[in-house]
Amino acid sequence: MTRNLVAVAAAEPLHLMHALRGALDRSGPAVLPLRAGAERSANGLEIGADIDLPEAPQATAVVIQTSGSSGVPKNVSLSCDALLASASASESVMGGPGQWLLALPAHYVAGLQVLVRSLAADTTPVVLPPGHFDVAAFVAASRELTGELRFTSLVPTQLMQLLETRVGVAALRRFDGILVGGQAVPFAVRDRIELLGLPVFRTYGSSETAGGCVYSGRALPGVEIGIVDGQVELTGPMLADGYLSGDGTIDRELTDDVFVERHGQRWYRTGDLGELVDGVLHVLGRADNVIISGGINVNLDRIERIVRGIRGLEEAVVVGAQHERWGEVPVVVVASDASARLDQVRDAVGEALGAPSRPDRIVVIGSIPVLPSGKPDRQALTRAVATHPES
Repeated sequence: MTRNLVAVAAAEPLHLMHALRGALDRSGPAVLPLRAGAERSANGLEIGADIDLPEAPQATAVVIQTSGSSGVPKNVSLSCDALLASASASESVMGGPGQWLLALPAHYVAGLQVLVRSLAADTTPVVLPPGHFDVAAFVAASRELTGELRFTSLVPTQLMQLLETRVGVAALRRFDGILVGGQAVPFAVRDRIELLGLPVFRTYGSSETAGGCVYSGRALPGVEIGIVDGQVELTGPMLADGYLSGDGTIDRELTDDVFVERHGQRWYRTGDLGELVDGVLHVLGRADNVIISGGINVNLDRIERIVRGIRGLEEAVVVGAQHERWGEVPVVVVASDASARLDQVRDAVGEALGAPSRPDRIVVIGSIPVLPSGKPDRQALTRAVATHPES
């Protein structure tokens, strides 16, 4: 059994929210949020990863295309039950239903879930104007909120911009809950959040888990965390049904590669390395973001976490580069001159992770390229480093 699938422009969130209501209560077709500027096929649907999706399985409410930050973009099938289970679990941790400020693109799951939570709470969100994030616009939008409880969802770069100004901090204080996800929050930023007493929840999850399902290291109600062979696995009612193939059915091979059955329970293998300490999840980085330097496995995410803990390097990115002697070496990429601090960076990383993890050099480029999701475009950065003359 299949159902119709319609593309709706995510640049018009309130229109998308109306379509989403029909998808969730099954009075309308399933929804594919269409990003701004996306190509369309003959029947009006977005073409993602060379796949045209005219239909979806009967259980599907929303199809989300992943960003492709760790590989080829995929079309994730999320059911009504998964989306609403995620919204309900989030609501129970954040103190109840409330009004939201939408500051993220609605074609990504974090932005879409703001709309789902608003529908579940029967509230209308305040929506930031489209385009690049602007602190003044966020401050103005925060003043429009009238709900008894007020929430927003941000990525770390947005949060950091707000923390840099007095008016930004004042705006953040208007919220009863602030979700921050998409990538790791630098430790220096965490310290400032704690000092200011802001109600920030660091979220961990993905499109495959209908958004964040672990808040500040702890599983939401109904969610379980497992560590298998060092890799983080998640289970709960918020799991996606899988990935769609070109004919609108579940691609079993692609889906079964990451969704596994164990003792009658379905788990999602995240591809992230992690550990549980007293029930709190600590994500150590991508399992596939590893290089071999001098015959030793070196995890670039762990290096990046340490580098970002150094003042002034909070937005640095670490990628691998070819090396004549060692095969591959870690390289720090920044958008401002930090070459004079190379010794400090090497010492900090070497002390924490050992000599093989010490960055070979710091490369300065004009700006850090990002994906539409706001995450660093690591493939573009790797290419930039490969063509950058070594000093």
